[in-house]
Amino acid sequence: MAYIQAGPEPLREACPFDEAPLKSDEDGLIVARGKTAYALLNLFPYNSGHLLICPYRHIGTYDEATAEEVAEIGAMTQTAMRVLRTVSRCDGFNIGMNQGAVAGAGVAAHLHQHVVPRWATDANFFPIIAKTKALPQLLGEVRQAVADAWPAPAR
Repeated sequence: MAYIQAGPEPLREACPFDEAPLKSDEDGLIVARGKTAYALLNLFPYNSGHLLICPYRHIGTYDEATAEEVAEIGAMTQTAMRVLRTVSRCDGFNIGMNQGAVAGAGVAAHLHQHVVPRWATDANFFPIIAKTKALPQLLGEVRQAVADAWPAPAR
């Protein structure tokens, strides 16, 4: 509902992916923080548990990322898949990056990778008839479950 009420292009004074790490994990919907990247829940999820993996650095495209950022984004993506498989018992994933507004990036100025859990039964008549998708859990509940299941970083 928040997405619908905001309209096609929510007004933003600051990049949400620059702002999220400045907030508490709960307020920023962050489930894990790494050295160069972090994982957070999508504020407008396609499915429950829809995560985004973002570098802290404000870059727009994948080719601007350093080797260290690419490695951590990849490692966090793998961890996200393992955690979501455990927490939500999903059957598969959609993983990807939309590079630029023309490619569908909602926040084109800050690189982010989507990790969307999928289930064999996650499609019903709502998306077809009402262009609506039912999400059975609140973001705060999903964030807590994923954060609790995320392994502690190796030291």
